[in-house]
Amino acid sequence: MITLIQLIILLAMILIGSRMKGIGLGVMGMVGLLIFVLVFHLPPAEPPIAVLLIILAIVTTAATLQAAGGLDYLVSIAEKIIRSNPSRIVFIAPFTTYFLCLFAGTSHLVYSLLPIIAEVSAKKRIRPERPLTISVIASHLSLTGSPMSAATATMATVLATSTASVDIMKVCIPSCLMGILAGILVVRRKGKELTEDPEFLEKMKDPAFAASIDKSSSGNTEIKPGAKLAVGIFAAAILLIIFFGSFPQLVPNVGAGKPNFSVNADGSLNLTSLIIIITLSAAALMMLLTRTAPSEVTKASLFTSMATAVVSVLGVVWMSATFMDANEPLIKRAFGEITQDAPWTFAFALFLMGALTFSQAATTRTMMPMGVALGISNPHLLAMFPAVNGDFLLPGYPTLVAAMDFDRTGTTRIGKFVINHSFIIPGLTAVLVTVAMAFLLSSILL
Repeated sequence: MITLIQLIILLAMILIGSRMKGIGLGVMGMVGLLIFVLVFHLPPAEPPIAVLLIILAIVTTAATLQAAGGLDYLVSIAEKIIRSNPSRIVFIAPFTTYFLCLFAGTSHLVYSLLPIIAEVSAKKRIRPERPLTISVIASHLSLTGSPMSAATATMATVLATSTASVDIMKVCIPSCLMGILAGILVVRRKGKELTEDPEFLEKMKDPAFAASIDKSSSGNTEIKPGAKLAVGIFAAAILLIIFFGSFPQLVPNVGAGKPNFSVNADGSLNLTSLIIIITLSAAALMMLLTRTAPSEVTKASLFTSMATAVVSVLGVVWMSATFMDANEPLIKRAFGEITQDAPWTFAFALFLMGALTFSQAATTRTMMPMGVALGISNPHLLAMFPAVNGDFLLPGYPTLVAAMDFDRTGTTRIGKFVINHSFIIPGLTAVLVTVAMAFLLSSILL
């Protein structure tokens, strides 16, 4: 009974925090932790220091790339690709979005592409709902496979194998591509054609609206002089992380001794430390070689969003980990046999937690250790990793809201029952196919 009350408190704090948005999830997580400690006398779990430092390092590096003009340069390339064949935008836009976000390690880049996708679709009289929805889903899926995303780095630390980051990439990247393709196939004929949509036809009766839909856009963005160099440095950091993941025997060894946060028992640097050192060193090189002032980095939108991510992850993960640790024996008894006989059922828990927390990294850090405790094998955990992308289930995530705002035709919308919004079908299809393909690939490759 006490465990049930604690679970209700946990879910209540997550639900209230998600409705507050921003750092609300983090501060409400701390309220839950306070209740657990003062009322139930639960010992606080270890705070997620590694995840917080990874977010700090990776987002700082991405923000430096943004301040140096590198993200604008990447977006300009993506824009050219999308505009090059407008009649195929339903196929081109999602994959372009995926690879761009995969490279940068953040789904925030989709905000730059959404107005382009919406504009090109409307001009070509292709229902914007189709490419917009699956492109948003693609941006989310990119985080479960990108070596520069906090979610993937966190997953690698949970798997705790020398080649974890490479294993994640070789399983999750092709699986996500197949999932995106499946999502494209289910939306390519979704809804009425734009020329037959009554809402759009009514709006086109307004001359000003019609002119705004059909006006030409130059799409020219001024690129900073050091943008290409910044992208090159960022790419080198990614390759270096992949290199050490592929050849763990080449990871620097500082001598066996007392293991700590940075050093394993055999004296080798652990993956978390390597990622932090490499990414922040890359940020320093970008600042020095492109003459980007540190003050410009701290003003970048990605850098300011880091505070929200850090507070949110700290609160919800620390609260959830405290509950999990205190009730681990009961959880094992309740779900141990189920997950042993049908490990894929754990994917549903990952998906629902992702929908509640709106964070792939927080979901990974909260739930994956529980999967390890339940005895689920690493290949199966890796296969279920993309299931943490449940943040589209409730249409309050910023990328979903932005897509609806940019679609001036009104085809991308929230349904009458809220849950039946434009993103639900492509999102569920993409995640389901991705996880199924990941199970297949993990059984072959691992």
